[in-house]
Amino acid sequence: MLFFRSLLFFLFQIFWTIPYAVACMVAFPFMRAQSRYWFAVGWCRTMLKAADGLCGIRFTVIGRENLPDRPAVVLSKHQSAWETIALPALMPRPLCYVFKRELLYIPFFGWALGLLSMIHINRKDGINAFNSVVTQGKARLAEGSWIIIFPEGTRTPTGSRRKYKSGGARLATSTQVPVIPIAHNAGRAWPRKSFLKYPGLITVSIGPLIETAGLTPEQVGGKVEAWIEAEMERIDPQAYRS
Repeated sequence: MLFFRSLLFFLFQIFWTIPYAVACMVAFPFMRAQSRYWFAVGWCRTMLKAADGLCGIRFTVIGRENLPDRPAVVLSKHQSAWETIALPALMPRPLCYVFKRELLYIPFFGWALGLLSMIHINRKDGINAFNSVVTQGKARLAEGSWIIIFPEGTRTPTGSRRKYKSGGARLATSTQVPVIPIAHNAGRAWPRKSFLKYPGLITVSIGPLIETAGLTPEQVGGKVEAWIEAEMERIDPQAYRS
């Protein structure tokens, strides 16, 4: 039954993504940037409903009162593909993802993504890549978006952690905006590199705002990592029991 439900969800993703991406490519030239974004978020919301209806994946959000009404950088735990889909649907402002430009070449999904105001970089450019992120990031923040980065860089198995990279903290201090830390246990229901999706309740926890004024990137990064990892142990204690 678990495999069958996961298969149905997989097929739904394919058959819903293609026409939705085509609709985006047709409609986007006639829309403003923020209208394009919220139109695309409709796909995310549909995926969340499908994950609930087909796989029994539900979610709850705590700490919404911590979200500021001003520019910010979002730094989130990264356990699965779920949060990349869910967070745009959960946040009150447009999220601007920083991603490698190779994603733009994915048929339909990448083509539609390329029409949104995101930040795509060439990782081979080294320091120039980060300078490009800062330049593009300032423009996106001025437009009212929040920049979102996964400081671990890649998805981590449930109960584990990777070294936090400094790019997100450096961006926040360079642009002088606060950080919104986010912890979640999505890996429980939607494990990395797994076809199977498991029924359960995902907890998304939004932490207190971390101001960056007067702090170094290292200090900001340390505060972010300390809060996220402590919160992970609180919301998913079984995973960290050992």
